[in-house]
Amino acid sequence: MKPALHTDALFYPFHLCHAETLRRLLSRFQRVHFRDYMALRLSAFSGTTAYEDRMGGIFPELVTSGRIIQGQNVSGSLTDETRDAIDRDLADRDWRTLFHQAFKEDRRVQRGLFDPTHAMSIGRDLVPAPAALLRLMSDEFQHHPFTVAEVQAQSAGRLSGDGAYRFEYGLALMKTAAALRYTITLADTHHLAAATDSSAHCHLLSRTLAREGLTLSNHLVIRTGY
Repeated sequence: MKPALHTDALFYPFHLCHAETLRRLLSRFQRVHFRDYMALRLSAFSGTTAYEDRMGGIFPELVTSGRIIQGQNVSGSLTDETRDAIDRDLADRDWRTLFHQAFKEDRRVQRGLFDPTHAMSIGRDLVPAPAALLRLMSDEFQHHPFTVAEVQAQSAGRLSGDGAYRFEYGLALMKTAAALRYTITLADTHHLAAATDSSAHCHLLSRTLAREGLTLSNHLVIRTGY
């Protein structure tokens, strides 16, 4: 059922979206909420880097008019509750299968996690992006029993070889699950629908919601022609 136009939506899993996606969302929802770039603190000495760009920098008039709401913070250390929720996704065979298939087949998923146009740093090694991605697509990683604790422990070491690839895959899993968990939390806290133009992330979120018996309006914008 099409929701009323006064309903607000939270875009996920990214902090930016295509202009056409935004136009289509604003034709359906009164306001669209955006998170800031997610930077996770993995340990006392390691973490991921955040970017400061926002949708409001591209469409300041939509911020002024109140159609875009931005600034939802999803950075820093994970709470115990979020860490446990991520571990549930990582232990879910169906969720892991959806993730691995998307990682192998969906270029947007790959670009969201890595930069496949440049050489990639895998531990202490600099590897051509195509070779690194091909190695990360190995089915052995799909079946490895990752946990948040393992990824955090690996982040503190100087890795190389198989261990470095295992960490990069585990971190990709963790970032994806964290982004979706923040989607659920923010949508629930602010009474928002969830909306995305990534079918892979829509399916992953739907799997989490079904497994945990959660109710959240989850909308997918089908990208055609852009």
